Amino acid sequence: MSTRYPFTAVVGMDDLRLALLLNAVSPAVGGVLVRGEKGTAKSTAVRALAELLPEVPVVAGCRFSCDPGAPDAACPDGPHEVLGADARPARMVELPVGASEDRLVGALDIEKALADGVKAFEPGLLADAHRGILYVDEVNLLHDHLIDLLLDAAAMGSSYVEREGVSVRHAARFLLVGTMNPEEGELRPQLLDRFGLTVEVAASRVPEQRVEVVRRRLAFEDDPAAFAARWAGEEAALRERIVAARELLSRVTLGDAVLLQIAATCAAFEVDGMRADIVMARTATALAAWAGRTEVTSEDVRQAALLALPHRRRRSPFDAPGLDEDKLDETLEQFKGEEPDEDPEPDGPGDPGPGGDGGPDGGGGVPPQGDGPAAENAPAPEDVSAPEDVPAPGESPAPAPQGSGAGERAAVGAAEPFRTRMLSVPGLGEGAAGRRSRARTEHGRTTGSVRPRGALTKLHLSATVRAAAPHQKARGRTGPGLVVRRDDLRQATREGREGNLVLFAVDASGSMAARQRMSAVKGAVLSLLLDAYQRRDKVGLVTFRGRDAEVALPPTSSVDAAAARLEQLPTGGRTPLSAGLLKAHDVLRVERLRDPSRRPLLVVVTDGRATGGRTGGDPLALAARAARLHAAEGTASVVVDCETGPVRLGLAAQLARELGGSAVTLDELRADSIAGLVRDVQAAGHTTQTTWRAA
Repeated sequence: MSTRYPFTAVVGMDDLRLALLLNAVSPAVGGVLVRGEKGTAKSTAVRALAELLPEVPVVAGCRFSCDPGAPDAACPDGPHEVLGADARPARMVELPVGASEDRLVGALDIEKALADGVKAFEPGLLADAHRGILYVDEVNLLHDHLIDLLLDAAAMGSSYVEREGVSVRHAARFLLVGTMNPEEGELRPQLLDRFGLTVEVAASRVPEQRVEVVRRRLAFEDDPAAFAARWAGEEAALRERIVAARELLSRVTLGDAVLLQIAATCAAFEVDGMRADIVMARTATALAAWAGRTEVTSEDVRQAALLALPHRRRRSPFDAPGLDEDKLDETLEQFKGEEPDEDPEPDGPGDPGPGGDGGPDGGGGVPPQGDGPAAENAPAPEDVSAPEDVPAPGESPAPAPQGSGAGERAAVGAAEPFRTRMLSVPGLGEGAAGRRSRARTEHGRTTGSVRPRGALTKLHLSATVRAAAPHQKARGRTGPGLVVRRDDLRQATREGREGNLVLFAVDASGSMAARQRMSAVKGAVLSLLLDAYQRRDKVGLVTFRGRDAEVALPPTSSVDAAAARLEQLPTGGRTPLSAGLLKAHDVLRVERLRDPSRRPLLVVVTDGRATGGRTGGDPLALAARAARLHAAEGTASVVVDCETGPVRLGLAAQLARELGGSAVTLDELRADSIAGLVRDVQAAGHTTQTTWRAA
């Protein structure tokens, strides 16, 4: 077995270590979500926690880790009449992002179940993680169907495997720990709420702390065993402290005044539901036990709020997690009751551990020393030079701020986002599971059956019976059971929804620069980004202005990053529409090579004007030629027509015809609009292309 990096050797990251240790003291807290940039030792700290957990007593020979004191009556390996107890180390089971459903919940042998009536069940990762830790690295990239299974198991404490009337159930209570890089996308709110605590980690910018991180890491890689031996004493002391805090936990009292503070804090920050109140209460109790006290204080409540509430107060995926600490302090002071007397001699672990004071600020008994390794991730500066363009008829350009480039106008804020109408890609895809376009998926409604190419995962029962029925006499069937052979099995084909690559090509030229107009455009794109988040799409952003186009955001699962780039987008200059379409074509070409199963949807946000770029020639004719490249490759497209004012040229609609797509106005984009239905992209293939005449 490989040697793990010691928990006490992790430099800095006090909040992360404290959150993990509180869950080790009280698993009922509900796990930890660790958010942070790449290279900050998130996974190192989580994996090191498993070495600190006390051993787990289990029923001898039980594959499902039943507790000898209270065995599961429905355990597939039971009933456990004669109990023999073993003790084994607590497990930390890692769930890969690309795991299959059978690997997570276990596999049931359908062939034996149908032919012999035998429940031959192979346990999955949920069974392995029972009474231990289930760790998901990059949890925000986990497929939706696996998230649904995790939600069910976390809510019920059990895992169910259902296959055509044959079911197996086993206990699955685990500590859920996930790590994620917010740049790669956010979590679904349902799963986000299942994590008891959340912490943000970032790399230290203090050179001395970074030096210590590198020194320790190199020493560990040179000789892992010797490095671990150097920290064995601190690890043992911390392990003893966890055991002592667990024993003290049941004696910690939670007074009415403290409960009132918890309830008032959750109400003040308008968190949904009651789970936050319960998690805060459990966390504050664990904090008191960790500090060696038998009564919870206001400081425990404050620390619990900072760990349990930031991820629960988000109202949209574009809201940054966090709490207003001034507001928190005001709420706690307003509902402050009598503080319990501090025990002069704590009735718990007497030794606070190496370098700590036993309180919640100790960060797990290790003095603050840094924040772990980091990677440089500074965005490249944007090119803001652009010649000025003339605004559209009826519109007044916003004045240029002092110090800005020629023709450039400061970025304006986005209008309030709204619920958009459904835009989808025509046909039937086979991309990653999502909620936008029709696709052949592992989950969804059954549409037919095929012979299985590999292991059978979704049995089509009626098709299997029909295939086996003609051969029963030849197979010598005498009893009531159906004689089923491997060749009789049929796999169900299902149709669901997939996520797409939604690439935005946004016109940021001078003709879009009127403040009201650009604010409305940004609000529309922000609304489409919110829709893409809910439908589990990847998004990308191309902008064009001045003489050229640029990729403001390469395709990513992080709509937060796209929203941030959109908010900072300045306007001004000419309208190189053809350059924007060609840049979008290049992005889609590369993405087809990287992920050929994910189908694209091009959303062009423009008024249709074209006033030149780096190349000569008729701007409108060049744009038409670029649009026909997308049409020739069958790229589904929608043009959001931003043209306003008393004089309208209809250029956006002509662009949509060249793209082989459809055009919608900003008003028609709203789901609650009475201006008319958005034309479905599926009808785009039937649109007759017309010659685009220069206006």
